[in-house]
Amino acid sequence: NNQGQLKTTVFHKPAAEPYIVPFLSDHPHYIHRNTIKRALFRAVRLCSNVEDFDKERLNIELTLLLNSYPPQFISYHFKKFFQQNNNMSVMERLDNGLYEELHRELILRPTRREREKQQQQKDMISNPNQLSSIQTEQQRECWNKKEIRVHFTFESCPMLDSKYQLSRLWQKYSIYPGSPMKNVTLQISTTTNKSLSQLLIKKKPPRSMLINVDSTNTKLIKKPNYTSNNSSYHSYCSPCLEDKNRVHSIENCLLILLIKKACVFPDSFPHA
Repeated sequence: NNQGQLKTTVFHKPAAEPYIVPFLSDHPHYIHRNTIKRALFRAVRLCSNVEDFDKERLNIELTLLLNSYPPQFISYHFKKFFQQNNNMSVMERLDNGLYEELHRELILRPTRREREKQQQQKDMISNPNQLSSIQTEQQRECWNKKEIRVHFTFESCPMLDSKYQLSRLWQKYSIYPGSPMKNVTLQISTTTNKSLSQLLIKKKPPRSMLINVDSTNTKLIKKPNYTSNNSSYHSYCSPCLEDKNRVHSIENCLLILLIKKACVFPDSFPHA
């Protein structure tokens, strides 16, 4: 609160080291372009005055330079960001009035998630009998006879020009008068390499796989009491199971009893 005026800035943790995708990493080039665009978009939305935005802009430039981003690449995409938002004057001079217009415009602009949510609400209003998300995704994955999609893992050196080479080969050998593939569009896109977290961290299955899990037969098993030396194993199987599952449950209980007994009294079982 600065004399009755709300002041907001980008907060940086002192102990946190700033990290962005290095320019020399094995990622498609659109990742590096989007890195600059997202950083500037976040700075304009969070900084309430032009001086704080200018400090954050310098911080973004230094972070990019330390991660091997070329100066020409940085200046080009900085300029492109202000051109797309029709406000080049903010880049040329620190005018608080012009910056407030840009700041207000980007704050009111919905994000991608907000646009998707608004579109879903419109679709539900216009079509109450809309298909579920799983069925909609299955329809999207249906074969499109007018389009061929090719995905390959991006590699900076050997596969850098493969997209353009494949497009030239497609135009040369598939697009000719009388060709059945003349009206088919070739869409070539890249996929990023898996990160260490994706390779090393085991995540739970997707929600679509867990929806139809039958949990009606899941029962809590009471632990036997091992306080006394000659403790007897009491029955800890629930007797109120359904008849169709009774035999299977009894077999499971007997198997658990044998395992427990082998752990507590190993001498009672012959060794291999």
